Amino acid sequence: MTENNEYVPNVVALEVLEKNGVNVERLKELITKGVGAEFTTYYYYTILRMHCTGLDGEGIKEIVEDARIEDRNHFEAMVPRLYELGGSLPRDIRDFATQAGCPDAYLPENWKDLTSIIKVLLEAEQCAIRSWGEVCDMTAGKDPRTYDIAQRIMQEEIEHEAWFIELLSKRPSGHFRRNFPGQSPYSSGAGNLSHL
Repeated sequence: MTENNEYVPNVVALEVLEKNGVNVERLKELITKGVGAEFTTYYYYTILRMHCTGLDGEGIKEIVEDARIEDRNHFEAMVPRLYELGGSLPRDIRDFATQAGCPDAYLPENWKDLTSIIKVLLEAEQCAIRSWGEVCDMTAGKDPRTYDIAQRIMQEEIEHEAWFIELLSKRPSGHFRRNFPGQSPYSSGAGNLSHL
């Protein structure tokens, strides 16, 4: 019981994670930073996509749109897990954006040069890979639920990185057209794994 006579149940799932060696507080911090980066990236990718103009830009918009919506899907897939772990999102969106685990993907000054936009997109994806990789490393073999969601997100972030590397270097990649924008073939429904 708490001071207000509220019943606070013992959360066995958290006990198991701690027994497995997971620092739950650090995990919640990493997830909060990761979902903050996904949410802010969604916002910044909206701006970046709108500035992909001209004949070349039109071909890139669809790729940016896929990454943009899938990043929003990553936010939505992992936030329920954050709350299951006893975490929460900051109440003020300014605080949320400030604590995000990746730098803001600002529109570059020379935005008419599509290469400069693609470089910003690539850096954002590479940061996301590092961020979710850290969550995967922390939870592998210790927290199967968080690990599963994070590795699904990471698979899509790795694809996004390959798309933007392909555009910059003309190197072949595994990029393929999604069936619909923001399909999220790996993380769709990851927050609710009942579809598996």
